[in-house]
Amino acid sequence: MRVAGSPPLAGRPDPYAGPVPARLLIIHHTPSPSIHAMFEATRSGATDPGIDGVEVTARAALAASAVDVLEADGYILGTPANLGYMSGALKHFFDLVYYPCLEETVRRPYGLYVHGNNDTGGALAAIDKIVTGLRWQRAFEPVTVVGEPTRDDLDRCYELGATLASRLTL
Repeated sequence: MRVAGSPPLAGRPDPYAGPVPARLLIIHHTPSPSIHAMFEATRSGATDPGIDGVEVTARAALAASAVDVLEADGYILGTPANLGYMSGALKHFFDLVYYPCLEETVRRPYGLYVHGNNDTGGALAAIDKIVTGLRWQRAFEPVTVVGEPTRDDLDRCYELGATLASRLTL
């Protein structure tokens, strides 16, 4: 517990200095140029200068923790579709955070982008089962891309990020 007048916790805004911004956590696995472009477009939308009052944090799926999830107010998940499934990195993330976050994150909004070379259906189905178990609420239709992302695909990623960030300010 912090006493008024003591320094703020490292990396956190001082809660005594005014309202604490909402937090959007982007959990991603970006091993290819295509999925990296989708990640960058999503992050650009989430950090649009016209959206105030939201702190956006991006974590690689293998580095994200249950504490990151518990401290966030909403989530964006990004993954390639590998062999008909989500990346092992995103699955590992869910394995780490599922039970510690199960009761504490109910009804939090989330969005998703998935890139595949041939198909994204298996990855979408697997992620849907997990977020249904977590009882997170979809705030934007998943952005799915097969092959190289087009300008329209990247615009949808931007919209995904902006929509999730804006929703947290309501």
